[in-house]
Amino acid sequence: MKAIRFYETGGPEVLRFEDVELAPPGAGEVSIRHSAVAINFRDILVRRGQHATKLPSGLGTEGAGSITALGPGVVGFAVGDRVVCVSRPDNAYAEMRNVPVARLLKLPAGIEERTAASMMVRGMTARYLLRGTYDVKAGDTIVVHAAAGGVGLIMCQWAKHLGATVIGTVGSDDKAKLARQYGCDHVLSYQGFADRVREITGGKGVPVVYDSVGRVTFAESLKCLRPRGILASFGESSGDPPLVSVRELGHMGSVFVTHPSLPDYTTTRADLEETANDLFGMVSSGKIKIEVNHSYPLREAAQAHRDMEARKTTGSVVLIP
Repeated sequence: MKAIRFYETGGPEVLRFEDVELAPPGAGEVSIRHSAVAINFRDILVRRGQHATKLPSGLGTEGAGSITALGPGVVGFAVGDRVVCVSRPDNAYAEMRNVPVARLLKLPAGIEERTAASMMVRGMTARYLLRGTYDVKAGDTIVVHAAAGGVGLIMCQWAKHLGATVIGTVGSDDKAKLARQYGCDHVLSYQGFADRVREITGGKGVPVVYDSVGRVTFAESLKCLRPRGILASFGESSGDPPLVSVRELGHMGSVFVTHPSLPDYTTTRADLEETANDLFGMVSSGKIKIEVNHSYPLREAAQAHRDMEARKTTGSVVLIP
């Protein structure tokens, strides 16, 4: 089969499209033929070497397709089932792969594979951020950075369904327009956003800021918080956030800083199914629309990374094997 591999960290040019041999599925595994594979910004961080990986390596954790073979001991799944999987190691950028059934989910009939591949990490991330890291309630005002991105568009829609007022930040006029279409009540540029958030909230600040940008937004995000507010720093597209002292957090109003991660919110099978089924329900009902705005052939993974790094993409990005 064909797959993307890399042998050294660096820019998109390190990605190779090459032949890889796939072993039969092991105990508790199935083989999947991918219909679509998602690109998440974490993949870029792995490729750059900002997230540790053992080289040589593949990329990607998230894909959807059909089961082609069952390993020993697998029950509850059959060849031909339409499924989606979010699983490590990083090897989803491939025509096929073996995955553990512990991280495998059957797709509802109304959700097609390209949508499923693009929504699981982003959608489940949105769900745990909005319902777990901070439980958003009707009447809350929240800040969502990168509001026109893959996670951001889902969060804006979901938060509006929960009755929140959404303040989103974006990097261009086109992205501002898109964010408004998907639920943002106030769309701000990154320059001076903390002062604007204070104006919008009458000086009170917000209970939570969801920050996937990192270095360039972190300090200003803290300034947006009300006393005992939460800064959920769940990504670092601009680089790692600066260090902050515990005493300084106290001086800011006893605020909290956390770096939540999807694996910690889907540790058990029950957690995984609850999170995924909530997402499936929101999408199937039409309450959340998944924007798959960009598709690339698998062999063009490097170009897809270039476009994402250049902030030329909005919504979700998928590779088609």
